[in-house]
Amino acid sequence: MSTPEKSATRTEYSPAAGSERKVTLPRFRGRIIPPLDRAIIMVLPPVLIIAAVVAVTVNPEGAATLIGRLRTFVTGGFTWWFVAYSLIAVGVCAWLCISRVGTVRLGGPKARPEHSNFAWYSMLFACGQGIGLIFWSVAEPIMLREETPVIPTGANPGEGGLVWTYFHWGLTAWAMYCIVAVCLAYSHHNLGKTLTFREATVDILPQRAQRPAGVVIELLAIIATVLGLATSFGFAAMQFTSGATKVLPFEGSTVVWIIVILAFGILTAASALVGVNKGMKRISETNSILSIALVIAVFVFGPTVYLLSNISQTFGSFVQHFIPMSFFAGAESAGTPLAEWSDSWNGWWTVFIWCWVIAFSPFVAGFIARISRGRTIRQFVLGVTIIPSLIVMVWVGIIGSAGIHYDNESGQISADAAEDTSSALFSMLDMVPWIGTLLVIVATVLVATYYVTSLDSGTYALAEFVSAPKKSGPWFRVVLVASIATVALVLLSIGGVDAIDTVQTGTIIGGFPFSFVIVLMIANLIRRLRARDREVRQLEKDINDPGRREEDDTVDADGIPHLDPRLGVGPGTLTDVQDPYGYHTHTERKSQQ
Repeated sequence: MSTPEKSATRTEYSPAAGSERKVTLPRFRGRIIPPLDRAIIMVLPPVLIIAAVVAVTVNPEGAATLIGRLRTFVTGGFTWWFVAYSLIAVGVCAWLCISRVGTVRLGGPKARPEHSNFAWYSMLFACGQGIGLIFWSVAEPIMLREETPVIPTGANPGEGGLVWTYFHWGLTAWAMYCIVAVCLAYSHHNLGKTLTFREATVDILPQRAQRPAGVVIELLAIIATVLGLATSFGFAAMQFTSGATKVLPFEGSTVVWIIVILAFGILTAASALVGVNKGMKRISETNSILSIALVIAVFVFGPTVYLLSNISQTFGSFVQHFIPMSFFAGAESAGTPLAEWSDSWNGWWTVFIWCWVIAFSPFVAGFIARISRGRTIRQFVLGVTIIPSLIVMVWVGIIGSAGIHYDNESGQISADAAEDTSSALFSMLDMVPWIGTLLVIVATVLVATYYVTSLDSGTYALAEFVSAPKKSGPWFRVVLVASIATVALVLLSIGGVDAIDTVQTGTIIGGFPFSFVIVLMIANLIRRLRARDREVRQLEKDINDPGRREEDDTVDADGIPHLDPRLGVGPGTLTDVQDPYGYHTHTERKSQQ
C-alpha cells in the first residue's frame, strides 16, 4: 500500500535498525472504525447507488417527477437557508483571515508547502470549477440576458447576466468550498484525524450520538461523491462530443458518448496510478497553460476594445451589487407555495448552483485539504478564495463578454444555447476571426483534461472516505474510477440524457441535508480553534515531527497502532481507553478536540 501524498512521508535514519525507514505524517490520532461501521460504509453506498440507477433507468419519468417535487419543496421552503449558508461561509472565511487563528500553519509550525503556487492554484482550480466554467462561462450570461433581479437592465445588454455569473462562480462559491476544506485540513494535518467528514464533525456531538452520526455523515459524503462524479462524467462526455462535432465529420450519439467515457476513464486511471504529484499535477498545469492561451487568444483576436470596456463596467457593477445579490432570496414570490420549482428564478440559478457546490464539496474540499499542507490558515483561505475568484472573473469577463458581443450581431449563440446549453462556448469560439476552429479544438481538449482532473481529485477523496484510516493504494483508486465510469455508462446507454439529468438533479437536492452537516463541521472547527491551548500546540508538533519517535515502532504501515490484546490499541494513542474504537473513552486527550 502506498501513501497518496508523497510529502506526507519523511525519510529518517534509525540507529536501531541501521537503515532508513519511513515516517508517515501526520501521525494517526483518529478513531479506529468498528468492523460493523466499516462494513456499512463500504457495502451500503454501492447498494443504494445501484438501486438509484435502476430506479431512474427503469422508470425515468416517475423518478424525474419525484425529484422534481423534492426540488420544488427545497426551492420553495428553503431558499432563505441557502442564502444564509452562503453568508456563513463568506463570514467565517473572513474571520479566519483577520483573526489570530490565521497564523496557524496546517501541518504544524515547521511544515512547508510541497507544491509551488502555480501548481497549487492549477490543481485546486481544476478540481473545483474548471469543468463548470467551461460549461457556463458563455451559456449563463446568454441565458440571463433578459432576466436579472437586483441588477437593472440598462443600455448595456448582457451586463446583468455577466455580473450574476461572476457571483455564482466567484467569491461566494469558492468560500463555500474553502470553509469545508479548511475544516478537513485542520482536522487532518494538525490533529492527526483521518481526512474524512466524520472525524471533522462528530466531536461536537454528545458522546452517544458520535458513532451513528459518523456513519450517516460518511454515507452521505460517499454517495454524493459517486453520483456527482458519475453524472458529471456523462455531461462531460456530451460536451466533449459537442465540441468535437464542430471540427470532425461525425454526429453525437450514444456510441460516441460511451467511447468518450472509456477514454476519459483510461486517462484518469493512468493519472491515479502515477499519483497526485505527477499525474494530476502535470495535467492541471497543462490545463492552466491551455486556459491562459485560450483567454489571451479570444482577447487579442476578438473584440478587444469592447472586452476591455465591458470588463471594466461589469467588474464595477459586481462590486456595487455584491451585497444585494448575496442576500437575494426572492421574497416577492415566497408568500405563496410554489407550484413548480421552475416558477422561481432562484430555483433555476442561485439555489441550483449553491446545491451543486454543496454536493461537490466532499471531493473538492477533501482534495484541496490534502494538497495544502504547509500553508497557514490565512494563506490557505486567501489562496482558495481570492485568487480563484479573480481568475473566474477574468475568464468570464473575456469569454462571456465575447459571447454577448457576437450574439448581439447574429443571435446565433442564443439559438444554439436554447437547443443545447453545452454548445454555447463552442458556438462563440467558432466566431472568433482567423483562429476560431483552433480555439474550438483547444476548448474541447480542456473539457477532457478538466474533467480528468475533477475525476482524479474525486477518486482521491472517495478513497479516503472509504478506506480510512488505512491508506488507499493506486489500484484501489483505479477500481473507483472504473466503478464511476460504469455508473455513467449505464445511465447514458439505458436512460440517456434524461436519466443523467434526473440523477444529477437528485444529487444536487442531496446537497440540502448535507449543508446542515457542513454547518455543524464549521461550528466544530471554530470550537477547536478557540480551544487551541499549549497542549494542543504541542500535539501539533508531536504528530508532525519528522524525526524518529518511540511510538513509531508501535504502528503498522498505515500509521495505525498495533492492537494490544488487552486494550485493543497500542502505546502512544489514547489514554484510559475503555473502547478500542475511540468512541467511549474515560479520559480523552486534547487530540480528541
